[in-house]
Amino acid sequence: MRLTVVLPGFAEHVATVREESGAWAGDGVGVDVVAAAVPGEMSASRYGLAVAGPALLAEVVRAARSGSDGVLIDCAAEPVVHAAREVVDVPVVGGLLPALHVAMNLGPRVGVLTTLPSTASVFRQLLAREGVSGRCRVVLVPDSGREPGFEARALVRALCAGAEQAVASGEADVLVLSCTGLSGAARAVQDHLAGRGPFVPVVDLTGAALMLLENMVRLGVRPSRTAYPPAVAAPDGL
Repeated sequence: MRLTVVLPGFAEHVATVREESGAWAGDGVGVDVVAAAVPGEMSASRYGLAVAGPALLAEVVRAARSGSDGVLIDCAAEPVVHAAREVVDVPVVGGLLPALHVAMNLGPRVGVLTTLPSTASVFRQLLAREGVSGRCRVVLVPDSGREPGFEARALVRALCAGAEQAVASGEADVLVLSCTGLSGAARAVQDHLAGRGPFVPVVDLTGAALMLLENMVRLGVRPSRTAYPPAVAAPDGL
């Protein structure tokens, strides 16, 4: 089996994501990681997601045509996932919903931790659109400062503090992070909580997405053509 992870830009992180994805992949599963040629640096906003859309779709189509069995669009905001399902005949998932579905099987109240007010609005809209806002809510975490690097220590500390508060206040029984680019952060937050009270699971976005994608392929399923009628044949540039 061969799966493809499509990053919304961030070519400098391909090697890191390839290593993380390979650690989650099952036996006999190969994972390719590609960075879509997003114009400029993708911002965490509706505008940024819209600008990134064509490049992401082009990489999804390219992956399917080259023989990939399934594609993960590696962004928690789930850009162009539904559109991609109209133009390829392989399973396509985004970065957040797989983790939410795992989380909802682990506890009734799910908190989505984010430190960016601009993304909080995006995620609230996404939860409402997907019909899970009754059980899942966005938890905005004050970020006291960012450190350079893909795994910012200051950001992880802020997420730990926010997670602890969300659990203590009764907002969440299970947590997910709102960024797929925080390798190892879910386990760090889970371990932090475990040292301070009852066990509270924190679901890793990349792990949940890749495992779901792998299971879809093994089950022999792909997007329903009643829900996703085929779009006009995608041109070579898409």
